[in-house]
Amino acid sequence: MRWRAVTSLSRGLGLGRGQRVLSHACAPDPGVVGAGGGLLSRWALLFVSSGRLLLMPRRKPVAGRAGAALPAPAAARQAVLSRFFKPAGHLKSSSPAGAPGDSSCDSGAPPEQQEQQQSESGVNGSKKRMLEYDEPVNKRAKKAQGNKGEENDAGMIRSCEPKKCLRPRMILKSLEKLKEFCCDSELPYSRSSTELPQRRLAVLPKCTDFEDISLNAKHIVPSEDSSSQKGGSLFDFTHFSLSTKSHESLQSTSEPKPTNRRTKSIYTPLELQYLEMKEQHKDAILCIECGYKYRFFGEDAEIAARELNIYCHLDHNFMTASIPTHRLFVHVRRLVAKGHKVGVVKQTETAALKAIGENKSSLFTRKLTALYTKSTLIGEDVNPLIKLDDPVNVEEITSDTSNNYLLCICENKENMKDKQKGNITIGIVGVQPTTGEVVFDSFQDSVSRSELETRISKLQPVELLLPSEMSDHTERFIRSITSVSVQDDRIRVERMDNLYFEYSHAFQQITEFYAEVLDIKASQSFSGILNLDKPVICSLAAVIRYLKEFNLEKMLHNPRNLKKLSSELEFMTINGTALKNLEILQNQTDSKFRGSLLWVLDHTKTPFGRRKLKKWVTQPLLKSREINARLDAVSEIILSESSVFGHIQNHLCKLPDIERGLCSIYHKKCSTQEFFLIVKALCHLKREIQALIPAITSQIKSDLLKQFLLEIPEHLNPVEHYFNILNEQAAKIGDKTELFKDLTDFPSISKRKEEIQVVTTKINLHLQEIRRILKSPSAHFKTVLGQEFLIEVKNSLVSSIPSDWVKIGSTKAVSRFHSPFIVENYRHLNQLREQLVLDCNTEWLNFLDHFSEHYHSLCKAVHHLATVDCIFSLAKVAKQGDYCRPILQEERKIVIKNGRHPVIDVLLGEQDQYVPNSTYLSGDSERVMIITGPNMGGKSSYIKQVALITIMAQIGSYVPAEQATIGIVDGIFTRMGAADNIYKGQSTFMEELTDTAEIIRKATSQSLVILDELGRGTSTHDGIAIAYATLEHFIRDVESLTLFVTHYPPVCELEKTYPQWVGNYHMGFLVNEDESTQKPGQEDEEIPDFVTFLYQITRGVASRSYGLNVAKLADVPEEILKKAAYKSKELERLVNVKRKRLKSFAKLWNATDVTEVQEWTNTVETE
Repeated sequence: MRWRAVTSLSRGLGLGRGQRVLSHACAPDPGVVGAGGGLLSRWALLFVSSGRLLLMPRRKPVAGRAGAALPAPAAARQAVLSRFFKPAGHLKSSSPAGAPGDSSCDSGAPPEQQEQQQSESGVNGSKKRMLEYDEPVNKRAKKAQGNKGEENDAGMIRSCEPKKCLRPRMILKSLEKLKEFCCDSELPYSRSSTELPQRRLAVLPKCTDFEDISLNAKHIVPSEDSSSQKGGSLFDFTHFSLSTKSHESLQSTSEPKPTNRRTKSIYTPLELQYLEMKEQHKDAILCIECGYKYRFFGEDAEIAARELNIYCHLDHNFMTASIPTHRLFVHVRRLVAKGHKVGVVKQTETAALKAIGENKSSLFTRKLTALYTKSTLIGEDVNPLIKLDDPVNVEEITSDTSNNYLLCICENKENMKDKQKGNITIGIVGVQPTTGEVVFDSFQDSVSRSELETRISKLQPVELLLPSEMSDHTERFIRSITSVSVQDDRIRVERMDNLYFEYSHAFQQITEFYAEVLDIKASQSFSGILNLDKPVICSLAAVIRYLKEFNLEKMLHNPRNLKKLSSELEFMTINGTALKNLEILQNQTDSKFRGSLLWVLDHTKTPFGRRKLKKWVTQPLLKSREINARLDAVSEIILSESSVFGHIQNHLCKLPDIERGLCSIYHKKCSTQEFFLIVKALCHLKREIQALIPAITSQIKSDLLKQFLLEIPEHLNPVEHYFNILNEQAAKIGDKTELFKDLTDFPSISKRKEEIQVVTTKINLHLQEIRRILKSPSAHFKTVLGQEFLIEVKNSLVSSIPSDWVKIGSTKAVSRFHSPFIVENYRHLNQLREQLVLDCNTEWLNFLDHFSEHYHSLCKAVHHLATVDCIFSLAKVAKQGDYCRPILQEERKIVIKNGRHPVIDVLLGEQDQYVPNSTYLSGDSERVMIITGPNMGGKSSYIKQVALITIMAQIGSYVPAEQATIGIVDGIFTRMGAADNIYKGQSTFMEELTDTAEIIRKATSQSLVILDELGRGTSTHDGIAIAYATLEHFIRDVESLTLFVTHYPPVCELEKTYPQWVGNYHMGFLVNEDESTQKPGQEDEEIPDFVTFLYQITRGVASRSYGLNVAKLADVPEEILKKAAYKSKELERLVNVKRKRLKSFAKLWNATDVTEVQEWTNTVETE
């Protein structure tokens, strides 16, 4: 009964699991009434400074002190005590609610409230009991109260004289147990903020048996009402239901959490391990391997839950979330796509080896094995395991062909004057870890950062590496490009301290880096690196430091890999504005691939071929010899009837992304499946082309194709050896222990396998002894759920099993055992097996190292193959329609007969034929075309058509025309469209003039310049003036081939000024007279003209632009159209009158006699 009573009291007090009240039996002590009734009358609750709850025997009240006032400490204790009680309605009482109680320890209640309470019967207080308990619930420590309150409470506690307790003191062990209880238990019931009827409880006395325990006032929160009670020692039941404010203050300040028994800390061992790793990688989301899943902790878990849409919950001290191990690559890619840096932490110990290690009782050792960002997605963790017989999975790998450039940008302010103007020297280094490509460039840039924009448009980086501080103009530009999505993802920005971009620091780092990897023979290439511009060296040093974090710096070991991005002597200049306006890489409507020039030209079969073609499109050639070599190859494929090309194309379709696979192998981040796939593909490729060598030599005439196809087998020679070493079945399932067929070159694996064989033989020989013991000649070993060498015995015969045998498992029918010999040797066997796995991993990495020695040779073969793939793609384009081979010349000339826009021609298809147009521009004669005409007449499409045909010709492609003669153009510059730039703080007109200024600075006599409606962003007079002056500058000073679209008639007068160089043209149209005539009764209303577009370039100037016709096509309301037409006619009449008067006045001014004056007078009167 005592046990049930104490347990009931514990629950009644609101104590949680593991927080039972410890009872000390004593005689009934009347005086405690109210909630708890008689049960409470036999124990006193004492709150010690450690925050633990003790239940002590009561003392008799001290005579003569009944009327004493309640001390402040007692009132403070009341507030703490009240946290353990439910409202009165929830507690069982053996006496009426609100019954008075007694007082003790220098405190008492008024006499009228001191009534004797009936004692309960049937409780024997002579026997001590202690309840078992679990660890207490961890709560936070309470904050200390104000200094003044601390001093008052402490003083009042000291003033309470210790009295002798009537009961013997508790044993020391019980005291230690009591200290484990925390008074800050979580309250299971919600607090009510309403006042309940007042019911009084007697103040609990201080026990004098524990003089070493003192109440610390700063851990006590005094109640609000106790301070207002004068001369009373009574609680109010409102303290059993604390206000929300009091509860919040108690929750926000609590005792320190009890320490973990293993770690002597409030954190678990795994949490401490996580904290240690997180301290080293604060900017990464860590995926920590824990058995069959990867776990996230803390803020990482909350981010993962939000981005991956998985469950996140509290576990011990941290929020946590988890993902299964076999889905790691999916979730890592999703997190990286959101712009996060993700770290993968794996267990580096195995169970069997750990069991015999020095740390066998500690946590599994873990370490960070890989880091991933958008530009560094390379490795088996982020690539799905490839089933070689499943073409769908291979297609998944090859479908991701986008460039993953990491671009580092560094500025070099030349002098204060340039800094104030915003002009600056910029150095960039771009690396693509997935393909091993490294490019660099250095250039002067203006305030608009147009040159930097051009490089970024070509590379399309997914990640930027920047100094912590950059110039305002560059920062503004970076914000503008990172705010725009690139393939549905924003560009990730990584900042690095400015110290690492300082030239002295960068020079030292590069010197140390290459001193370790280069020999004396490579000193010339190393000197080439040191001769690079300072901003490039600073960028390269930052990239080296950054890639070391990912173990990808190996791609920079060979200085010959560094290629200059833009060479004015080698490639045509196409700036970022032209790439966008001409829609070369993506259309302007939705920024997608479809509708771009690359979309028209791309018929490649391989991912690496697709990446090569993208470079060709953004970097047209300047040397006619190289261009004609490509054209010769395309022509031969079109005209040849040889079956060689068919065989090669068929084999290209089956190839995976060899370029990325080789790079993954080079960085030693590939799986056995990926390695086998790449090596097998290269072997088959070598055999196929090797078999075609006689036909290639005799049937192919193109020097480019013949050279590349014949060199491919030579570069692939080393592959055969590595392919023959591998065991195909083991490679497919990732079993490295059986991966190598011949172990001659792998002595450590051979030795370990021999040791395993010895132990296995010993166990198998032990079977004879087991049969003798069991007297069963047919007994044999069984394997169940991975447990080997089990001896299975029927349950009816278990009694015959020796007592020292270990039972492993059983069913209703049989039991399974291990003999002591098997236990010992099986443990040793597992240790050897796990050691074999470690040895195989080591040998695997060495094997990849040896293979990587041929990396550069194999990459050459892949680049040759990519070029062949691009040639096949251009040949397929040429076969589509009426395409012709362009004639390339050195002189300045663009002559196109019946040319078509390549993209629109494909989009329209055969049903709606594109209207062809001719172009004739020559540096010696007419080199400027001023184009006018109605809106939507096809002016912009025509000028884009000329630019795209020129680009296609210099790529080495056939062009959509009947005939084309293209002089080599060193650059194409465009100013088209109208859009502001909020991030740069530039208006539409400012953007327009900024682009124009860049063209004026960079265009040469060998350039093609396209200006579309320059000056339309401002008033008519200013716009005409700017357009006129700019065009005259290109005619007279620059002497470039120019296409100028305008709606300003005065600009067309330049033809009269420069008749030899300038020609006026317009897009043909017809005005429908029937539609433009008024209907009866509407003679006074003006109706917009109805225009039929002919889309044909025609000599002459269009007098009007017919904008109202476009408004009609756009479904502008008819009332507005009529009003606009009337206003247009009115303004036109006014202008005509002014022109007439001006001519008339000029005639009068030039009059020489009276007769002419008289004629002028008569004419004016007549009008």
